[in-house]
Amino acid sequence: MSKRTAADAALMPLIVADIYELAGRLRARGDGIAATVGQTQARWQVLSAASGDPLSVPQIARRLGITRQAVQRIADLLTDEGFAAYADNPDHKSSPHLVLTKAGRDALARLTRSARAGQEDLAAAMEAVDIARLRRDLRTLLDAVKISTRGE
Repeated sequence: MSKRTAADAALMPLIVADIYELAGRLRARGDGIAATVGQTQARWQVLSAASGDPLSVPQIARRLGITRQAVQRIADLLTDEGFAAYADNPDHKSSPHLVLTKAGRDALARLTRSARAGQEDLAAAMEAVDIARLRRDLRTLLDAVKISTRGE
């Protein structure tokens, strides 16, 4: 049996609205940061997602929660401009991995450096917040959303 109350449930729409507002503001902030190094927030997200373990375009799309077509368009631009390349995917011949080139890794490093000061400012502005706990709580919320949407 859940220990949550009706009052807790009533707060969820407000939390969701706050997260949407936060996401929008973070996207706008990210676009501003990305523009300083000639990129966009969307390209930054794809570069970041492709920087770890090898992922295909559909895997990146699922990770970012956006359409495969949107990621494909950005991936194609990144490869055309030399920031990324397609590599064989041994698990799926028709869905290659998107991997960063040296230029892509360098662009991502510049983006990360450019973002660092702003992230430090945000952390300082949240002095009263346990940031590690906030991250755990957000991951818990994300996991709960994943579980509740599996049947959809």
